[in-house]
Amino acid sequence: MWYDAPKQVDPGIAMNEASQFIRTLQRVPRFGELAEDTQRAIASSAIYRQFGGGQVIYLEGEPADFIYVLESGWVKASRMTREGREQALMFLRPVEVFGDIAALTGAPYPGTVVALEPVSAWAVPARTILDAIPNHPDLAIAIIRHLGRRVLHYVNLVEDLSLRSVEARLAKTLLQNAELHDRRLVVPRREWTTFDQMAARLGTVRDVLSRALKTLEAEQLLTVERQFIVLLDPKGLEERGER
Repeated sequence: MWYDAPKQVDPGIAMNEASQFIRTLQRVPRFGELAEDTQRAIASSAIYRQFGGGQVIYLEGEPADFIYVLESGWVKASRMTREGREQALMFLRPVEVFGDIAALTGAPYPGTVVALEPVSAWAVPARTILDAIPNHPDLAIAIIRHLGRRVLHYVNLVEDLSLRSVEARLAKTLLQNAELHDRRLVVPRREWTTFDQMAARLGTVRDVLSRALKTLEAEQLLTVERQFIVLLDPKGLEERGER
């Protein structure tokens, strides 16, 4: 992991860049319905940034000065315990917003966010959003709904970590990230999808994850290939995810 100054353009972005940001924002759930003047108010100070795989976007405890809109690539948000164990909070794919909870509450970033592969994102100053809310009630509603979805994510995360087995968490996560490929339901194994990353995502360690995969494979629910994890029995995995 490395931490260098990200590439960025001048804050006074050109019109075509503002249009690009608005097109990206329109793909974000609940933000795509914002009025044109609201979108322009946010776009006026958006900064385009690029990060390499493994680069830190922000560190846990840093001032939350920006809210990010993820345009391409995957990122991971996590916290580290005093013992050095990592707990993944979220893995985000495009198009998604992150850094918002801390920025909107005035708290430091609660976790570290790292680019898992080449990433492009838009950094919007938190002050821009806070200043725009009183004059743009549609923005306030979009933020409320977005934050509500975040709360539900963390409620489910707590439930999974405290009440479900590793096998159940694994089955549930695989189903959430499955996609059709050559008429098969699969989860692609990206370059950064190592066993260590998967284990951190599930709140466990590599050896336990390996055993969980072998258990589900022995039950003929899935098979692990070089490029994919193939889901052989989605219904069975769904039932396994509730145990």
